[in-house]
Order: sequence, then structure tokens, then C-alpha cells
Amino acid sequence: MKNLNIDEIRDAITDMTSSNKEKSLSMLNDIINQLPPEFSDIINQTFIQKRVPKEYLLSSIFFAVSTSIGLTFYIKAIGYKNYANLYFTIIGSRGDAKSEAMKIAIEPIKDLDDVDYDEYVFDLKNCNLEIEDEPERKQILIQNATIEAVHKIHSENPNSVGIYYDEIYSLIEKMGSSSSRDGVAWRTFFLEGYTNGHVDISRKTTKSFRLKETYPTLLGGLQHQFVPKLFANGNLESGFIDRLLFTPKLTKNNELSRGQISANVLNDYNSSVLNIIAYKRQSEDIDETIKQFEIKLSVESEDLLFNYIQELIKRQNSAETTFKEYMAKMQISIHKFCLLVHMMNNSSNSNFRSILNIETVELAIKLNEFYFSNFKIILEENLSNANKEPTLRDIVILAKKNGAIQKDVIAVTGLNKGTVSKCWNKDSSNLQPATLKLVQNAS
Repeated sequence: MKNLNIDEIRDAITDMTSSNKEKSLSMLNDIINQLPPEFSDIINQTFIQKRVPKEYLLSSIFFAVSTSIGLTFYIKAIGYKNYANLYFTIIGSRGDAKSEAMKIAIEPIKDLDDVDYDEYVFDLKNCNLEIEDEPERKQILIQNATIEAVHKIHSENPNSVGIYYDEIYSLIEKMGSSSSRDGVAWRTFFLEGYTNGHVDISRKTTKSFRLKETYPTLLGGLQHQFVPKLFANGNLESGFIDRLLFTPKLTKNNELSRGQISANVLNDYNSSVLNIIAYKRQSEDIDETIKQFEIKLSVESEDLLFNYIQELIKRQNSAETTFKEYMAKMQISIHKFCLLVHMMNNSSNSNFRSILNIETVELAIKLNEFYFSNFKIILEENLSNANKEPTLRDIVILAKKNGAIQKDVIAVTGLNKGTVSKCWNKDSSNLQPATLKLVQNAS
């Protein structure tokens, strides 16, 4: 048996006694502290000046960087080739600044899309469509598009597309409807796109095209009351849920500020993201012979990655059924996080083709575990809500709405007539909750 030092024993005890929210919050702070200042500074300043939860901006930044990398960079490790595309869902209530976090993170990409759109409009105005093909539009971010439009946009921008929704509920609702052809196609696109599968479109009414590899990313906000919809109608069984990286609300700032985010901080963040995109754009040039670059891992890095995945497999074998499939996807997402962190670490100087070091893998592991802890938080909250027993007040209100009488409530609950009658005769707005267990055989 391994001999543990004092720090390791203290960490083990803390891990056993902490809730998943406490664990996630602790990991969140460690992660932010280990990020390059181009990313950590904007997270910390936005939390102070705009009261945006740190975890919301963190996930939004990961989406922006993931989208910017595209198919240009990949890693090969343990027999697998992996890219950095990931799917993020931010969970919260109205007014929790989900949209603000996403807006700040994608700003440099949006600005680039704006410029590209203006160029497209200019080219279109000067194009003779009778003898020329319509010019293709450069585009990275996609909002409110049909799946057919997404396929077309991705065919014209094969390196990456970022699917971005302020509120992702409408997309989830489509994907959960068996009668929605679009919904089924969306789910298939995300399932296959996660591991960069091909897309081959052949229709009578549209131009045929084929993408040998796809690279979709996803960012969307979701109000917490709609989370159960995510787990319904085949999304869980299909494996879509296991590919999502959930971000529940962990931090809160109640102090209003008159200050602003530093212009230097914003500029450093924007420049870092644009440096990644610039490298990707260069690889897209027609005259560029090398379209993709493999990021090599050091021997120590690959050893650590191997040992971590082996440990994940052991944990998966003994895990509860609910977590087994998610932990299987963690064995893929760890590769993606390694590449993501490597690109962020080198974004200020564009030294992307450097060796991926062991510190990068260590932070990637922490990210993988952070999102697993978040997944457990989401499950706990929703399972507890699903299993919550109704109160007498709940049953009386429901009975009155459906025209039932007091005797029906007594039969269902097994409570005595006096208790039910007292609750029944109170005004509904003044009824106090009284938790009870339903009698299984009320007859």
C-alpha cells in the first residue's frame, strides 16, 4: 500500500467530506489560477466589474478557443487521433448573466465574422450570378439556423463551426421530438461530430457535398427548470448527454461596481483568441501545403495521460450505472482538453507547435474532473427534484383543481380526516407544507 504524506491525507479527507459543489468550486479556483493571465485576468475582472460568474465565463472561453482551433491542430496518443471540439451547456436562472458571459467570450470571433460578412456582401454585389457562382461566405459562429443550413455553412467553412445559442431549449426540444426530422438530424450531427465523423449530403434540391471530417462546437445557456428535458426523449440513451460539459452556477458576487474591465485585459484576451484563428486561417490558404499540424506529447505527458485513462477505466467498471457512459466519454474528452490547454498556454506568442508538456496534462485532468463533478451536481439536483415527495398542500391544491373531494385525499394519503379537513379549509395561499408519504395501497 502506498504511504501517504500529510498533504495527501488531508486532501483525501477533504474529498470524502466535501459536497460536489464544494469540490467543483475548489477545482474552479485552482483551474483559473493555472490559466495564462490572458484568460484568468478577464475571468476575475469580469466577476468583479460585471458580476458574471467565473465558471460561466470559463466555459464560454473554452468554447471560443475550441471553435478557434478547428481541424488545424490535433494530437495522437494511445492509438487515437483527437481534435479539441467540445460541447458546453451553462445552467442557471434568468438574470444569472449566462448571456453576458457568452457575449464577452465570443466577442473577438463575432467581430471577425462581422468583417467577413461585409466582405461577402461586397463580393455578392459585384458578382454576376448569371455567369459566376455565388461567393462563399466565411463564417465561424452559427445562430438560429436549420440543420440543412448548418451543413452548408460547414461545407463552406470545413475547419470548424461554432453552434451558439443564448437559450438552447428550443434545440433540445427539437432533438427530443421523434416527429421532428430536423431534431433527429441535429442529434446525429452532434453525436458524429464529437468524434469528427464525416458528413455526406446528397439531395435533389440542394448542392451535394461531402465533409471528410467535421468539427462542430456547441455553447448554449439553459434555465435550470428545463434541465430535465435534456435527459428525456432519447437524449440520455443516445449518448448526447454524455458529451455535454455542464456548468452550474458556483460563484456569486453581490457587490455592485462602478469600474470597467481593463482595456488591456480585453485586448490581451481578444489577441490570444485571434492568434489561434490566424494560424488556422493560414492553413486554410489554397497555396498552403500543410493543412494540419500534430502536436507532439513529451514522454512524461503521454505516460501521465495513459495512467489517467487507465484509472478512469477502473473507476468506470465500479461506477454506478448513471455514470458509466459519461466516464467512457471522459476517456475522449481528456485528449481534447490536453490540446485545448496547450493552445491556450501558447496563444500569446503563437508557439503552438511546441511540445505538449506534463503541466498541460495535469491541468487537463483537473478540467476533466471539474466537469465530471458538475455532471454529478446536475444529476443530484434533478434526481432530488424528481424524487421529492408531494406535500399535503400540493395534493389538496391538485385535488381541488381536478374536482376531487376530501375523502379522495384521505384515501390517497392515508392521513386522518381532521388533518386533511384542516388543510382543506385553509386558504390555498396560507397552506403550510407538511411532508408526507403516500400510502401505496389506498384502496
